[in-house]
Amino acid sequence: MSVSDPVADMLTKIRNAGLARHEKVDIPTSKLKLEIVKILKTEGYIKNFKKITQDGVNTIRIFLKYDEKQNPVIHGLERISKPGRRVYTGYKDMPRVYNGYGTLIVSTSLGVTTGKKAAEKKVGGEILCTVW
Repeated sequence: MSVSDPVADMLTKIRNAGLARHEKVDIPTSKLKLEIVKILKTEGYIKNFKKITQDGVNTIRIFLKYDEKQNPVIHGLERISKPGRRVYTGYKDMPRVYNGYGTLIVSTSLGVTTGKKAAEKKVGGEILCTVW
């Protein structure tokens, strides 16, 4: 099955697995998806992840994180830039997610990074998604 927007498919799988209280979720791997998952790990939205190979297919296994009441740590994932409508921003106009409580993931010329780090490096780029 071909997917027209693999990043949106990954975000939907993570969102649905969190709402269903799953321990882990497997997604097909790509370099962009791996960079997004690394940011989710460093920002504390997921427990851990690892790359696995099953029957010659590379996948990323993401271990979801929950609070003490078993509510998912990820309250929302939203894809901003879509294949039909790309959204770009400069470092001066970098939007904030929930007044700084959320995270903006941006694809810059220096790689995939958070909105805060991109603004510190004074580099803009394509807004991939927001996480809160």
